[in-house]
Amino acid sequence: MTAKTFDAIIIGAGQAGPPLAGRLTAAGMSVALIERKLVGGTCVNTGCMPTKAMVASAYAAHLARRAADYGVTLSGPVGVDYTAIKARKDKVSNDARGNLESWIAGMDRCTLYRGHARFESANTVRVGDDLLSAEKIFLNTGGRASVPDLPGVDDISFLTNASMMDLDVLPRHLVVIGGSYISLEFAQMFRRFGSQVTVIEKSPRLIGREDEDVSAAILSILVNEDITVHLGAGDISFARKGNDIAVTFSAGKAPAIGSHVLLAVGRTPNTDDLGLDKAGVEVDKRGFIVVDDQLRTSVPGIWAMGDCNGKGAFTHTSYNDYEIVAANLLDNDPRRVSDRIEAYALYTDPPLGRCGMTEAAVRKSGRRALVGQRPMTRVGRAVEKGETQGFMRILADADTNEILGCSVLGPGGDEAIHCVLDLMYAKAPISTLARAMHIHPNVSELLPTIAQELKPLA
Repeated sequence: MTAKTFDAIIIGAGQAGPPLAGRLTAAGMSVALIERKLVGGTCVNTGCMPTKAMVASAYAAHLARRAADYGVTLSGPVGVDYTAIKARKDKVSNDARGNLESWIAGMDRCTLYRGHARFESANTVRVGDDLLSAEKIFLNTGGRASVPDLPGVDDISFLTNASMMDLDVLPRHLVVIGGSYISLEFAQMFRRFGSQVTVIEKSPRLIGREDEDVSAAILSILVNEDITVHLGAGDISFARKGNDIAVTFSAGKAPAIGSHVLLAVGRTPNTDDLGLDKAGVEVDKRGFIVVDDQLRTSVPGIWAMGDCNGKGAFTHTSYNDYEIVAANLLDNDPRRVSDRIEAYALYTDPPLGRCGMTEAAVRKSGRRALVGQRPMTRVGRAVEKGETQGFMRILADADTNEILGCSVLGPGGDEAIHCVLDLMYAKAPISTLARAMHIHPNVSELLPTIAQELKPLA
């Protein structure tokens, strides 16, 4: 057994761990960075980068099939080489991971340990035969796909978002269990690759945290691409049917018979095998590590960042967690989780960009509000591109003129949303957006126009 003392231990090399190691080592600290699987975490290996690479391939196939809409003639039908798609995806992911590993290897005073870390006390961690200790320990252990306890699930071979990345054949019929962000991206992606796709969701509508008209618009987009969607589907169960899988559910008159099943019903934090009880670190009933507004756990000297703390299951929230921790420890800058504004995107095509409050949340708050909305059919850039599905909406406080939230479902929605998000961080009134001159032609140029046309939220 080898025992060694460091100034800091970081468990997990996802989106928060490596940059924090960089800041701490630059400040003169010795750091042990521990990763039991792949450097880069979910984003680099099974999440953002590989899936968005595949989304890009799916978009290319979709656009090619629409070539005639743009006056472009193809000499034959559009084909999809799934082996090449996977190879491209793998290269994007592998290159990113390799660059990250090279960066870590070049950090002075940083030692990368490969293995499963477990606490033995509040300041001691074991990794294989190595016993490491430090006064400061940071957890960045991420999360994994939840596997629902449904009848027959243990009797079938199912896929998760992670194992989808290893799939080397194109499913004949992909049955997706779940109707939220990850599931819908995969559903549209594989439909565009040529798979038959069925989505089964237990709730009465898709992406239930969004406003009802946003959910309805997303549903319409998917149905228009011949994706079968079953909502309000209870009593889901699985059974083998030859080489296929039969998925039975209450909303279906007949089972969905798929060649592959993807489970996309939520995420579980990777906290159950860290020995947190030996350190005294508190977790909530779902297994998320309990943290305060500056990401400190219940034990002094231990922090938790990223998906494992339940403060946001996104790459950008994990990275922002690192920024908050580093600012407090090294910069005498008391940044807090509560300072940030909720923002994220759904990477269907067209994408949905969201920040701040939904219309439903504004109504629930009881405040007097203003709202402005415009369909993409009245956005010149969308018309020019032939991509007119979706709409934009802005919400503002009628008494203070504070911008409350924005939804952009349409081409470039994941980029255009930042026009509003940055103004919200600057605490600028809605009049600032209304008076801004944006570049023409652009989807975001209509945001100032919408801000000029706000009406009371009825």
